[in-house]
Amino acid sequence: MIETNYEGLNAEQKELLDAAAEVMETAYNPYSGFFVGAALRTKDGRIFTGSNVENAAHGSICAERSAIVRANAEGCRQFTDVAVIARGTDFDTKEVTSPCGACRQMLFEAAQLSSENLKAILSTTNKDKIVLTTIEELLPLGFGPGDLGIDLERFR
Repeated sequence: MIETNYEGLNAEQKELLDAAAEVMETAYNPYSGFFVGAALRTKDGRIFTGSNVENAAHGSICAERSAIVRANAEGCRQFTDVAVIARGTDFDTKEVTSPCGACRQMLFEAAQLSSENLKAILSTTNKDKIVLTTIEELLPLGFGPGDLGIDLERFR
């Protein structure tokens, strides 16, 4: 893991983080008041975004999973990078927001489908603290379809 700030990112990383920051504002979060945005870059350079969506049954959909599902609906399952950023209703984050366990698993499986160690950009609200990492660092010893010998080619 590498800690940096916005100025330490390259142009592609900034573009992905900016897309996540923009979509963060579309969060539907009446219960937590926590806004999260995620952006995925496909192998062909497209960006798919997602924000968190909450409901009264407390069965929330996180921003990372929202982005994966959105990309899947468009026929895209091959990714290279993900960016995640968050804020509260009345506060900025001081530490980076990392994907939850369910999101880490979905990102890990997306990485196996992509034959990539998905790179992750995790940022505070003001982009003054950013952690650059990978899905394998976030989910060590991860287990997915590739570990079961499943032929993923038909899903690519």
